[in-house]
Amino acid sequence: MTGPAVRVDTTSPVPPYEQIRAQLAALITTGRLPEGERLPTVRQLAADLGLAAGTVARAYRELEAASLIRTRRGAGTRVAPLPTGTRRPDPAELAALARRFTAEARALGAEDAEVVAVVREALRG
Repeated sequence: MTGPAVRVDTTSPVPPYEQIRAQLAALITTGRLPEGERLPTVRQLAADLGLAAGTVARAYRELEAASLIRTRRGAGTRVAPLPTGTRRPDPAELAALARRFTAEARALGAEDAEVVAVVREALRG
């Protein structure tokens, strides 16, 4: 995995396997971990994070059940093609888009309340 690192907060009330699952799912669905990207082995990721292998294995099982990763003997664990409609926008991209929109709206002289009203109307369809 050459992409962003996964981190586990051992003081969090969220179980470590769920932290791993959620972080990897977000990286996959936003495209930051592309289809075909090889993930570390269960043992390697467990060692990197200082966790038991069973913890990482549970996260991987849940990701497989969600069809986000595939494990093949001899080929390792890789990011699977996303099921239709699964991709979510990268929060950073969404924030940048919002900043550009608000800057242009303000340049037109729009007040904050007007900008919010227009966005709400656009969301309604």
